[in-house]
Amino acid sequence: MNVSVGTFNLNNLFSRFNFEAQVDEVVEDDPDSGLTATYTFNDPERFQLRTYQGRLVHGKNPADQDTIAARIAAMDLDVLCAQEVEDIDTLRFFAAQRLAGRYRFLTLLEGNDPRLIDLAVLSKLPLGPVVSHQHAVHPEDPAERVFSRDLLEVDILHPTKGTRLLTVFNNHLKSQFVPFDQDPVAGKQAADDRRHRQAETIERIVAARTRPDSRYLIVGDLNDTPEAPTLAPFTASSQLQLVNGLTQPTETRPPKADTPPPPASGAWTHRFKQAGQPAHYELFDQIWLSPALAARQTGAFIDRRTRHGGDGSDHDPAWVTLSL
Repeated sequence: MNVSVGTFNLNNLFSRFNFEAQVDEVVEDDPDSGLTATYTFNDPERFQLRTYQGRLVHGKNPADQDTIAARIAAMDLDVLCAQEVEDIDTLRFFAAQRLAGRYRFLTLLEGNDPRLIDLAVLSKLPLGPVVSHQHAVHPEDPAERVFSRDLLEVDILHPTKGTRLLTVFNNHLKSQFVPFDQDPVAGKQAADDRRHRQAETIERIVAARTRPDSRYLIVGDLNDTPEAPTLAPFTASSQLQLVNGLTQPTETRPPKADTPPPPASGAWTHRFKQAGQPAHYELFDQIWLSPALAARQTGAFIDRRTRHGGDGSDHDPAWVTLSL
């Protein structure tokens, strides 16, 4: 049985509802009428405004939604681990309307991120238990949840037997972004420290939840490179003995020309360029295989963007194929 498993940061897949646009449409319906409209919201059980830092959360541009949907359809994976999805209703609507219902099994649990971006799994194969580790803490800071979003553990089941085929551990680790009002050096160190504590917690949880012969993948937007010291607690764990599934991936198309050029290995999913500086190409979106699955890997792929800024997302999706 061949199974494909991938990861894709969907870049703020927020709700299809755009509150401001709906109001403007009503008010401007007949601008010559001389009428004004007043909207009163006094029953909190009948409405909900999604905001972040005092600003209304807008829906993702429909054209960008179509673009990422087309990329997902072209990959046609059995299991897709996604990041930056607003909520389960948004995921269900997107899957039904833009993915033509190709993914029957969906899961998303609200996590810790104040920006309302959550982890999700879309699957053609049945799902088993879904476990959130969003309440996990680290000994260095036991009063604070360690994961910026969550560590989402999902069992993937055989389509007819109902037995467990494999387990995915979906992640979205601490961003490298430092707010402009913070000291850049101190801010970067704080972010790196947080990501290192997250990696240590991943190693601890996965080691406790699996056996040496377990079939599982640790995937997601890890916001650092595979060789980064911040990720080493689980990527270089002697107990887990994980294998990087994306060392020599096949690109779906050649990358756009750039100076300096992108890595010849094709092992990158994220491009960052500061004004006046050369672009940096890094493999932020990773797939790590347990030894039992690494022996069954048959391929590795990255869907290459057609624009430097990205096609619907600033991340390129990556996936592996397995023979089970």
